[in-house]
Amino acid sequence: MNTLTTTAAEMVAKARAEIDEIETSTLIGMLDDPNLVVVDIRDVRERQRSGFIPGSFHAPRGMIEFWVDPDSPYFKPIFGEDKNFVFHCASGWRSALTCQTLKNMGFQSAHLREGFSTWEAQGGPVERVE
Repeated sequence: MNTLTTTAAEMVAKARAEIDEIETSTLIGMLDDPNLVVVDIRDVRERQRSGFIPGSFHAPRGMIEFWVDPDSPYFKPIFGEDKNFVFHCASGWRSALTCQTLKNMGFQSAHLREGFSTWEAQGGPVERVE
């Protein structure tokens, strides 16, 4: 049987101590910034079920390191732009780990602290797939 030496919650707490976090209300106020790229790392089914931030770029969590790395055959040019990147997931756990990993790669970003879970309730716009 495997015995964990570090829990997922501990990993997230460590990541949060090392990265930039943005509150929901702050990100809502930033949406008109042309230098902002909101990156949704949730699964496509989550986006279909809950909707998504209009104009957000979808980058599945499992591919993000490869999409950000310009030397990767999977590199996406959007990540080569001189923009401010804010990543989000549903609750802020996956995006915290993502931003920590990207920081270790030398890629500057922030994440939505509470994730998409509080977005609509705090007045954030949501686009839905019909």
